[in-house]
Amino acid sequence: MLNELMVVANFAIVFGVIYKLFELFVCKKERMMLIEKLPSEALSNVKIKIFKSSNGSYTPLRVGCLLIGLGIGLFVAYLIVYGTWVDSYQNGMAKEWMFRDLSGVIFGACVLIGGGMGLVLSYLIEIWRERLNKE
Repeated sequence: MLNELMVVANFAIVFGVIYKLFELFVCKKERMMLIEKLPSEALSNVKIKIFKSSNGSYTPLRVGCLLIGLGIGLFVAYLIVYGTWVDSYQNGMAKEWMFRDLSGVIFGACVLIGGGMGLVLSYLIEIWRERLNKE
């Protein structure tokens, strides 16, 4: 029963992606034709707003802190799982579903907590830099 549903779901996903790609390219051509028909005075009044900080973009800081947090989270999860269940892994009990599921939950939780802490750290650094620039 589930195999048939998976075939239908895969087909729907592939069809949806292909449909959206065609729609994207067709709409792009239509937008380009509309822009070409506009008079040049109308285009000169258009202002594009770019969301940036006054001192530049903090995107590299955010991404860097996020990746560092994810890495630390993975490392902490490894230490927790290996440190608490060394005997279970050595005795071959790690193949049981309980150990696999619990270790998966620990890895997921530590990665999410580490990533969140990295983003909070980047936010605090941004606030600190803004305060320094105001003074």
